[in-house]
Amino acid sequence: MKKIVLAIALCFGFTAAQAQESVKRESNFHLGLDLQTKYLWRGMEMMTEDAAPVVFPCLNYSKNGFYAYAMGGYAINGKYSEVDLGLSYTYKWLTIALNDYYYPTINSAEDQYYNLKSRETGHWFEGVITIAPENIPAYLSVSNFFAGADKKEDGKQAYSTYAEIGGHYDFLNDHKIGLAVGAAFNKSCYNGYDRDFSICNIELKYTYSLKLKNDFTLPLSVAYITNPVYEKSHVNFIMNFAF
Repeated sequence: MKKIVLAIALCFGFTAAQAQESVKRESNFHLGLDLQTKYLWRGMEMMTEDAAPVVFPCLNYSKNGFYAYAMGGYAINGKYSEVDLGLSYTYKWLTIALNDYYYPTINSAEDQYYNLKSRETGHWFEGVITIAPENIPAYLSVSNFFAGADKKEDGKQAYSTYAEIGGHYDFLNDHKIGLAVGAAFNKSCYNGYDRDFSICNIELKYTYSLKLKNDFTLPLSVAYITNPVYEKSHVNFIMNFAF
C-alpha cells in the first residue's frame, strides 16, 4: 500500500523524500471507544438505579500540547446518556483543562442543550489543573465546578472541588498496577452537599495491555473502587479501544 501511495505522489511531482514523508505522516485526529461494566466516576455511581454497562465513544484532536475531545456516554439499556466536551493544554508537567459535562434527560424531547445559565441547566462546567512530573509515574489533579448545575439547595453555586493523587507501577512490559485517592474539599456533589473535607474515592486498578495483530494494543483493566463517604465498594471491568 505504501508503494502505491509513493508512486501516486511521484506522479504529481513530489520528490521521493516528500512523498515518503506524506506516507509516514499520522493524523492528529483519533477515535476511541471505552466499555465499563458499571459507570463509576471519582468514586460516584453515575447510575444509581437501573444500572447497566456503559459505552463511551470519543473523538479527539491533539497537536503541540493542545488536546480537544467530544465524548458520549450511553448505557446499553437506554436509561442513561451523557455528552462531554473538553479542551486542554499541556506544557511539560502541567496541564490546564476546561470541561463541559452535559446530562440529557431520559425524555430527549425535554432537553435544553443551549440552556446554560438557569438552575435547570444540564451542563456542569469544570476547570482542572493537573501536575504530572515527567520522570515520576505519579500525578496530582485538582478540579472545580465553577458554573452550571452544581447548585446548593438555596440555588447558589456550590463550587464543588475535588483533588486526586495517584501513581502506577509498570512491570513485565504489558502489566500495570495503579492506586488513586480522591477527596472532596467542601460541601459538594461528591458528598451530598452535607459535609466538608471527605475522602470519597480510593481506587486500585490492574491493567493488562493485550497485544494483537498490526501492533494494535487493547488495554484491559479491573478496578476495585471504594467510597468511604457512602460506604460502598465496587469491582469494575474496563476495556479501552483507541484508533
